[in-house]
Amino acid sequence: MKIEVIIEKTKTGYSAYAQKYPVYTVGASLEELKINIIDALNLHFEPQNKIVSDKDLKIDLDLPQFFQYYKVINVEALSERIGINQQVLLQYINGSKKPTLTQTQRILKGVQQVGNELASVRFIL
Repeated sequence: MKIEVIIEKTKTGYSAYAQKYPVYTVGASLEELKINIIDALNLHFEPQNKIVSDKDLKIDLDLPQFFQYYKVINVEALSERIGINQQVLLQYINGSKKPTLTQTQRILKGVQQVGNELASVRFIL
């Protein structure tokens, strides 16, 4: 079961709600918010004896939230890889400029390609 969770930035942190269930929560950081939404979903599903983990979540973030959470991503290298000017990508990330749907899909595709490549890496022992 994949549960779609929408995350929004607030003045004091973040809020989240489950798209198809009456479950809402807040958190000061994305890490805290993820823990809180799992706890809230588990409370909701407790009568059905269902347990929710982070693997059951499909989290929707906007670009600034994504790059704030995944600070390990090198923006310069990503911009070069996907063919978007680094300064433009930085404007998308800091929220001073909003990307088009096409640009958003291009960025997402690039990030997912990197993720797939990383998932298939094996180290030699």
